[in-house]
Amino acid sequence: MQNSTLYLQRLRSLLQMEHDSEKEEFRVQSEKMNIKRKIHRGICWYPVDAGRSYYNSLNQLVVEITKKDHDETDEDIEHLFEYGKPVQFFQPLSPEGFSYFSFSSTVSYVDGDRMVVTIPSSQALIDLQNANNLGVQLYFDETSYKTMFHALDDAINAKNNRMAELRDIFAGQMKPQKRTFTPMQFPWLNKTQEQAVNEVLWAKDVEVVHGPPGTGKTTTLVEAIYETLHRETQVLVCAQSNMAVDWISEKLVDHGVPVLRIGNPSRVNDKMLSFTYERRFESHPDYPELWSIRKTIRQIKENRKRGDNVHQKIARLRDRATEIEMAINAQLFDEARVVACTLVGSANKILFRQKFSTLFIDEAAQALEPACWIAIRKASRVILAGDHQQLPPTIKCFDAMKQGLGKTLMERIVENQPDAVTLLKVQYRMNDAIMRFSSNWFYHGEVESDESVKHRSVLDYEHPILWIDGNEMLQQVNQELENQGASEEKLDIDFTEQFIGENHGRINKAEAELVLSTLKNYIDKIGKERFLEERFDVGIISPYKVQTQYLRQQIRKREEFRPFRQVISVNTVDGFQGQERDIILISLVRSNDNGQIGFLSDLRRMNVAMTRARMKLIIFGDKATLQHHAFYRKLIHYVEEVTENR
Repeated sequence: MQNSTLYLQRLRSLLQMEHDSEKEEFRVQSEKMNIKRKIHRGICWYPVDAGRSYYNSLNQLVVEITKKDHDETDEDIEHLFEYGKPVQFFQPLSPEGFSYFSFSSTVSYVDGDRMVVTIPSSQALIDLQNANNLGVQLYFDETSYKTMFHALDDAINAKNNRMAELRDIFAGQMKPQKRTFTPMQFPWLNKTQEQAVNEVLWAKDVEVVHGPPGTGKTTTLVEAIYETLHRETQVLVCAQSNMAVDWISEKLVDHGVPVLRIGNPSRVNDKMLSFTYERRFESHPDYPELWSIRKTIRQIKENRKRGDNVHQKIARLRDRATEIEMAINAQLFDEARVVACTLVGSANKILFRQKFSTLFIDEAAQALEPACWIAIRKASRVILAGDHQQLPPTIKCFDAMKQGLGKTLMERIVENQPDAVTLLKVQYRMNDAIMRFSSNWFYHGEVESDESVKHRSVLDYEHPILWIDGNEMLQQVNQELENQGASEEKLDIDFTEQFIGENHGRINKAEAELVLSTLKNYIDKIGKERFLEERFDVGIISPYKVQTQYLRQQIRKREEFRPFRQVISVNTVDGFQGQERDIILISLVRSNDNGQIGFLSDLRRMNVAMTRARMKLIIFGDKATLQHHAFYRKLIHYVEEVTENR
């Protein structure tokens, strides 16, 4: 049991450490990092054009920004621009120096090489459109931190109210209460999914739906939301990232639930845009009148002459605009059964004074606890869904992480209130041999494979999981050559990892070549025609970004992969979260004499990587380096057992 207020006070101090660390990192990036490095970090576009400008439905002045001189190598760079992120414009003075514009802007929309940003004034627009050699980079996000600090302060200072009760329940100081009624039956769900939905309906305070890979967490959560809406008028659905909000929103729309999405979706398509607040606002029949009034106000301001008394006229127009805006908002919220946004987005002024009986937090194991409190302030009970054995929140300050900032609210509740947790136990994604190790290590062996996937495979009688060690293979080949009396033909390949750049990005080119040759041979074994006809998809995963960039470049360059490029994805572990592929190849990169494995020791990442595969999993790694760690030692032994027993 924890003292709830002391815990949150400590959490606040750790968040301050993270804030200070990230702010300093941005300062260094702004002052010391050259443009090329910023581009390759994904935090900068240069050069760009400032194009069309207009006022959006929220009466914000926005401008379209487009990348110029697109470089083919840029395709390897995963930029970090997304809705709501602050940005700053600049012009280079020299290879190392920059002149920054005096205003900051906010990303409203990103799609490929184009983004739309809000800007503070027409003068800012003139400055951008007159600039030569314009660039844009991410700016320190002070607003999100301020919002989290305010939320924590509210939780710490809460007394004799619902927020104080939830704070103490989460800490284990009070027992969560449950309703009692006959459990409902859902024949289309399995038993643990059905149990989870009932537990959500019974919960008065808090419930956790713990969904290991492939167990249908989203299906269960959508059903729980749908059933909750039979008892409540409206619910709030949040997640840490825009992508996760979009995913759950789309599933709810497919279920026939009216959703109002606050904040722009990250997966841009008409279906997603049609339920955003901005699109619904613009589509309202009263919007043309509102737009006309706003335009008139701007024209009066622009055309007034010295001595003109237009204050009363502007005031009357503003009053009418406010009246229309409030009426449109009221109707939009009345029609919505689900309001969906990111956790930070729940502080949007559009949601000011909105209250909800139930808050659902999806992907809760990836959300910082302070971010969760932003949304919790608006709710009477909280339902969390996710898997704390998969990817954790992103934290930049190592000391803050080590001292506990990375511990999520979901993890705390699992520890302090185990009776409020339901584990989903049947997975529908993987061949059982691929799933089994993950189940045993991370989920106490409780996760089982559904019969429909238990024996799924690409080829008959093949090993569904393999471990390939480059050094081991090299020794075997050279030993065979020696036995054949061909010692002079022995291969000399170095599978040792290398360091790239000042950030110690790691790459293992020999292992990458082995990954590609193995994939090519496997496609040949399947048969090129069958591979394309049945549209097998392939994921190549490495925990190291530099390795993924090298692998992407090689696939793009090599003619033998041309017919298959559309079905081969290469990304980091984080990039594959929530995805799955028929065939997964994992390049672990690390190979050294010291047994150093760095952040491969974050086993949750390895859990994500391994459980993306439906039918075939091939792991590439140096056993001598990795077996110093108990997890990898046991995994190597498990794979050897699987391959020997088939």
